[in-house]
Amino acid sequence: MNFLMTASGLRNETLRDALRDMLGKPFGSANVVYVPTASVAEPGDHGWLVADMNRLYGLGWREFDVLELNGLPPRLVLDRLLHADVIYVAGGSHYHLARSITGNGLADGLLKALESRVYVGFSAGSMIFSRHLTAHSADVIGDTADLHVLGARTVEPPFGLFGWYLKPHLYSPDFPERDDAWADRIAERADFPVYFIDDETAVRVRDGELDVVTEGRWRFHP
Repeated sequence: MNFLMTASGLRNETLRDALRDMLGKPFGSANVVYVPTASVAEPGDHGWLVADMNRLYGLGWREFDVLELNGLPPRLVLDRLLHADVIYVAGGSHYHLARSITGNGLADGLLKALESRVYVGFSAGSMIFSRHLTAHSADVIGDTADLHVLGARTVEPPFGLFGWYLKPHLYSPDFPERDDAWADRIAERADFPVYFIDDETAVRVRDGELDVVTEGRWRFHP
């Protein structure tokens, strides 16, 4: 399985080169499917989503599909995912995204698809593979309100592949509270490892081997 888990999409050439290398062929010879599901749970202006979609589309794919995980038959969703070489899952509410995957019975099929495809996550899309995506981590991180606004008190990790948690947007001007003091507070409370990454960084996992790809800054707290 090959994962490129970004904070804010393919914002720089280093991240785009990482995806080219993982894909093993030109973007123009590959199909990508863009999953915006996490974004629909977020209120307000969605210009950030449009900008991300346009940036990805501009790479010149053979086919650019857009797929919502809710409201379609699960078999149709999985067929569309299997048709892609790259599965790109956008940002928004990672809790809504996780519940959409588990609630629609998509976890097993998506994992099977990822055995021979590249997964790219953007923010929420990068956060759903941790086994620590739970109500406990929501309390530790301080975002239980994001869970409760969905009418939920608990969340089930759809996959539980990784024993570490990812927090995006470190030092981001769009999230001015996410500075070193914020990361320190979380690290002091967390009983699980945490990667904090800025918007120019990704955690890459290839066949079980992890490294960090970056033109920016990141922190790891074991």
